[in-house]
Amino acid sequence: MNSFETFKHLHQNTAPLLIGNVWDVKSAEIFQTNGFRAIGISSQAISNALGYPDGENLPFDELLRITKRITEVVDIPLTVDMEAGYSRGLQGILENVEKLHDCGAVGINLEDTLPGEKRSLVPAASFAETVAVVAEHINKRKLNIFLNIRTDAFLLGLPNALAETKKRIRFYQESGADGIFVPCVTESSDIAAVVQSTSLPINVMCMPDLPGFKTLESLGVKRISMGGFFFNKIYDHAGQLAGKILKEQEFSSIFS
Repeated sequence: MNSFETFKHLHQNTAPLLIGNVWDVKSAEIFQTNGFRAIGISSQAISNALGYPDGENLPFDELLRITKRITEVVDIPLTVDMEAGYSRGLQGILENVEKLHDCGAVGINLEDTLPGEKRSLVPAASFAETVAVVAEHINKRKLNIFLNIRTDAFLLGLPNALAETKKRIRFYQESGADGIFVPCVTESSDIAAVVQSTSLPINVMCMPDLPGFKTLESLGVKRISMGGFFFNKIYDHAGQLAGKILKEQEFSSIFS
């Protein structure tokens, strides 16, 4: 199997696929060395690592450059968070999907909210049309891309988050999505309801209250992401270590 076929197959196992979310070549190498079977570029992590706030503020050329470099060095499949597509026009989104494919990505996340001062949900029917065009383009051009659609009702904390999510999943499945990403869902009953609402593999994300992996497996989850939390933890630790070096006026804490 090629990298794309391997990645697609990893969504069909009983045990969920754990994605190592990366922001540069070194982080990608670390996950590969430690036995992870696939990695994904986190938009928040890569943006913050390069000094940009999340929300399509990172120049797209930078995302392409790092995607290409990671796939040149690492052997396991790489998927890329392209947020809302880095374009408000369909043609621009399609071009960006092709560029990521040409840089070696075998999957993308495309989300149904638009970035800005306040993140806003795109109407379900309208976004489903976008998904349909992207899916058709991927199939027509025979691109090896797994189309993972992120839906953000739980992320936004909507009072009707479960009902809105299930409605949107129906739209996106009918439009040709390969998988569904529901960040910030944590209650087992909600996760089970989401899984049962579709035949597509469901992706959940690291959260403080997210159940353990075995529980998620029993609920039918097929993919688990880290988002930017792994990155944040590493740099929290780096900040503490830097402060300790300055306070102690020695380097012993690096070697302890």
